[in-house]
Amino acid sequence: MHEQRQGRTVARLIKGATTLALVVTLAGCSGTGLGTAFSNLFGDDRETKPIEDYTAEQIYARAEYDLENNDYDEAAKWFGEVERVYPYTQLAKRALIMQAFAHHKDGEYELARAAAQRFVDFYPGDEDAGYATYLLALSYYDQIEDVGRDQGLTYQALQALRDVIELYPDTEYARSAILKFDLAYDHLAAKEMEIGRYYLKRKHYAAAVNRFRVVVEQFQTTTQTPEALHRLVESYVSLGLSDEAETAGAILGYNYQSTEWYQDSYNLLTKNGLKPQSKGNNWLSAIYRQMVRGEWL
Repeated sequence: MHEQRQGRTVARLIKGATTLALVVTLAGCSGTGLGTAFSNLFGDDRETKPIEDYTAEQIYARAEYDLENNDYDEAAKWFGEVERVYPYTQLAKRALIMQAFAHHKDGEYELARAAAQRFVDFYPGDEDAGYATYLLALSYYDQIEDVGRDQGLTYQALQALRDVIELYPDTEYARSAILKFDLAYDHLAAKEMEIGRYYLKRKHYAAAVNRFRVVVEQFQTTTQTPEALHRLVESYVSLGLSDEAETAGAILGYNYQSTEWYQDSYNLLTKNGLKPQSKGNNWLSAIYRQMVRGEWL
């Protein structure tokens, strides 16, 4: 979805450029296609003719040509040259955000972030500042590693996506950012679950409980919550803490009774002479009371 959104934005930026007539003229004068036209313009004399001797439109046209031919590294370089040689011009502003886009397509996420951030810093009130902010967030989001790796980038992605949502609430970028925020949030919960399962498998029940508790308390709106509650039942049964086990089962049954996790928990509880019910005075019973009053989940 974000590829389509990027495509529409980039198409608008390119359409707004003043290079189309130049490209057609170049191709027409050479009597050949665009490839030869650009070869004539930036070919043999590229090494001898200073870049400053080309107009901003010519340099931008070359960047567009490389972009359309999926040569993102070269496109980013040419867009950067527009900004360098002709700073503070309208075309330089457009080239800056296109440079960020080209870097992102090339997988150069740090360079994409740097260019997008410069655009936001230089042109905070521009109509494309929202797209630049969204592109900056994507540069973090698209780098999120699998749940087995450090999640520092996930936290950065969440903050950057939150910026998009808060600064540009009524835009298509905010709508996309909300979806990605939820996915990134779920990603963090999955990381906690992975560590919890690691401890549970090795019978380090107290350590496992700490991880599953984080999911239930801090990531309760994610898809990881039903399993976290079931793993709490498993852990507390193993620890002999029946009140906590029964209460975790009750919460699971109240919210996720149709899931396999509840059925597994119910079987485990009944096998040990227990049943899903809120019992005792512990952190789970407090959550259960909040849930019954409609203040949780």
